[in-house]
Amino acid sequence: MHAPIKLVEKGLSVVANGVWTVFATANKVAQNPSFTPAWSDKPLLKSYQKTKPPLGWPRETDSLCPTCVREARQDILDGRKDVSVLLNEKVGEIKATILERDGKILMVKECPIHGRFEDVMAIDTAFFKHLEEVFPGRDIRAHNDEKLHNHGSSTIQHGRGSVLTVDLTNRCNMMCDPCFMDANQVGFVHELTWEDIKQVLDNAITIKPRRQMSVQFSGGEPTMSPHFLDAVRYARKVGYSSVQAATNGIEFAKSFEFAREAAEAGLRYAYLQFDGIGNAANSHRRVGNLFDVKLRAIENLHKAGVDIVPVITIVNGVNNEQVGRVIEFALDNPKRINFLSFQPVSFTGRDEEVTPERRAAQRYTLSHLAHDVKTQTGLGEPTRDWFPISFMGTFTDWADVVHGPDTPWGNLTCGCHPNCGVGMAVMIDKETKEAVPVTAFLNAERLAKDVAQVNDAARGKFLSIAGMTLALFRNYDPFKAPKHFRLTDLLKKFDKTFGATGKDYGKVSGDRTMADIEKRRSDRWNFLFIAGMWFQDLFNYDFRRTEMCIIPYATQQGEISFCAYNTGIGWRNIIEKMHMTASLTKWYEEHGRHEIFAGNKHVPMADASHSLVLNAEAVAAGAQTDLDEQGIAKNARDEKLAARKKTQMTPAELRHHQEMERLYRQEVLKEQPTIQIAGLGGRPKPQSSPVQEVVHGKQV
Repeated sequence: MHAPIKLVEKGLSVVANGVWTVFATANKVAQNPSFTPAWSDKPLLKSYQKTKPPLGWPRETDSLCPTCVREARQDILDGRKDVSVLLNEKVGEIKATILERDGKILMVKECPIHGRFEDVMAIDTAFFKHLEEVFPGRDIRAHNDEKLHNHGSSTIQHGRGSVLTVDLTNRCNMMCDPCFMDANQVGFVHELTWEDIKQVLDNAITIKPRRQMSVQFSGGEPTMSPHFLDAVRYARKVGYSSVQAATNGIEFAKSFEFAREAAEAGLRYAYLQFDGIGNAANSHRRVGNLFDVKLRAIENLHKAGVDIVPVITIVNGVNNEQVGRVIEFALDNPKRINFLSFQPVSFTGRDEEVTPERRAAQRYTLSHLAHDVKTQTGLGEPTRDWFPISFMGTFTDWADVVHGPDTPWGNLTCGCHPNCGVGMAVMIDKETKEAVPVTAFLNAERLAKDVAQVNDAARGKFLSIAGMTLALFRNYDPFKAPKHFRLTDLLKKFDKTFGATGKDYGKVSGDRTMADIEKRRSDRWNFLFIAGMWFQDLFNYDFRRTEMCIIPYATQQGEISFCAYNTGIGWRNIIEKMHMTASLTKWYEEHGRHEIFAGNKHVPMADASHSLVLNAEAVAAGAQTDLDEQGIAKNARDEKLAARKKTQMTPAELRHHQEMERLYRQEVLKEQPTIQIAGLGGRPKPQSSPVQEVVHGKQV
């Protein structure tokens, strides 16, 4: 028996469906031209003007040979070639084919020198097809960007992006694998000066379309930079309303005062490294109490007014069984968590030379994620409830029309390639904890088509809001919505997200207060967004994705695609060496050694208490053992140790390995150096406790 209000809402939906027919017909007559907003030198795009990369399969694209790239990069790092070759030549580039085989989507490519490479793009062809079919098209082409976008084949060409990443330092207080940047093991420190930080943030607002990006300070561990708080403050000052930190949470867990200072400086989100539920699920990071650290960090950050986004690097066979447990954690704590970011492993950094055997065993795709969510939680149908994150572009376009030509910033948009990122929205009742995928009660595909028609008509604010309201009404099914959810709640959610009517839901601008934060949090309904962001590696690299990147890195050499920076030709390695601050030894001489938590060391916390709801069974569960049972290494370090037992190293390889091992033990684990006496092999100083190898780590 449905509540009377649900019957009334169903009636409104039916009426709206009829009214829409008249409205849509009138909207097609004498449509207005698109205006050119203050934040762009080019007009807004109508839906039919948007371009798309080649999609479907089989299709050919431009990719890279993993071996050619590593060799070419090393030539640049060693000074045998100049970095200009990356601007003028197609270094390491080969063609690749994306095709279907045995019910999977694969990338297949062949280098004339190094042979054939294959990798899995998706395990569900229907899911892959769905994502590409609902992709709305690219954003306004980037312009006024010549000084910052000049990176050869890796140059970003479309849009302005959604998150600008600024690595404040390559220093880190953990020692992990996988790690995009090989933190603590490259032999030098690369740390932005205060002038560097201001320069890259000032540069960022010159590119058009000038959209309201989030600025994410990262590293290494960004809280280790002496400029962290000032950087947050400055980003808010120049106009970025959403400032984030990609962090392991250690400093926030150790000190509520630090969390409060960060919030007061303007930190809005903490992208918190979060591998799973319980210390066992995090044991591959080799920090004894890492899960306790995460819980305390969430406690301190939320109390300070910072929103938390757990970021889960998913490695098949290592922690993929944690997908459901992490979502359950979010459902159990809807007042604390409203965004989850799952990141399928990218074999780069310390994992770049992964063996084919381990790569095949550990590969995890966005289609894996959608199916694991359904299997482990019962939530979501892959082809009904999951969409590319670029799907939201149609709604961003609507907000741009509504806000008019004079606003100084465009709305945030996630116009990336449909193979890059996906998401599912779940509406949660904070009081009863009932959870329902939004697209179970809202016909998202038809809604997007309706809104695109509203946008194309360009009728101005009033009629555009009226059109969106009608579209929401007619695509809403109250009988499938949560029990206490109302149509008015749906309208409020859209208005709160896009700021169409100007109603005060609590400010998000730089002058926001705790009262504003509490006002936004007081909403009964938690719109939980479960996202999957799959960064490329050399085995699945696609330049069509790179040129549409929405999460560029701001560097001393301009803004570079996330994947081109961390993988691809590896701009990170090159730029950090070009702008090296000091060798590791020199840095330690001048600044002392920073603390690194490794070897199962515990992070000291004055207070480890928290008020989060936990599933005791999940907390007590042991670590995942799939790879152990298959006899496959879990990480690059274990893989290299196994390889040493199978093959005899050349003298040069042995010397290199010994030197890296010495640096690791001396500089990271802080062991005393081995004493050498002429003609004799010295012995290491005995340790009070055995040193344990450090594996798996940060990838956010």
